[in-house]
Amino acid sequence: MAALRLGDEAPNFIAQTTEGEIDFHNWLGEDWGILFSHPADYTPVCTTELGTVSKYANEFKKRNVKVAALSVDGLESHHGWIKDINETQDTTVNFPIIADEDRKVSELYDMIHPNADSQLTVRSVFVIAPDKKIKLTITYPASTGRNFDELLRVIDSLQLTAYHKVATPANWTSGEDCVIVPSVPNEEIAELFPKGYKEIKPYLRMTPQPNLN
Repeated sequence: MAALRLGDEAPNFIAQTTEGEIDFHNWLGEDWGILFSHPADYTPVCTTELGTVSKYANEFKKRNVKVAALSVDGLESHHGWIKDINETQDTTVNFPIIADEDRKVSELYDMIHPNADSQLTVRSVFVIAPDKKIKLTITYPASTGRNFDELLRVIDSLQLTAYHKVATPANWTSGEDCVIVPSVPNEEIAELFPKGYKEIKPYLRMTPQPNLN
């Protein structure tokens, strides 16, 4: 299975989860999605990650993002682990965890990297747009927990740049100035960006974030 690339369609699948069976594309509907994998249940770093995602539920909801986790353990194990997550992280898991004992989804999304571990999934992250195209992939080693503030930042950027002719500079966060994409000629800027702009170089033109009042 070749690695999935940006712009590829996220493969569809039907799977059992802690919230019932899902048909992935139907479950996403018109929303954005995050699919992320965990090496195994009852592992310390994963426990903190799933607790963090639960606490960020309102942030994901504000952005119309659905989240699904996955590990190669079964539903019984998942349900037992959720009790530990809720207890130790002071939260309530509020998103589906996919049971992937046959590794069907893991292989579909190339989540098992044999040189890292021949059986367990790496910490893969896929951000998927409403058109089911993959917009972001990040792969972390099993030893490093993910930064979910960064994932929210990227989603803010993806959603902004999907509808406006801008890009976001290094370390950008929502509310900061954006880069006008090079394909926009200067004579169209006034119409597209009524808040004005600053030309630093002919190829580097900054404008206030266009989707904020």
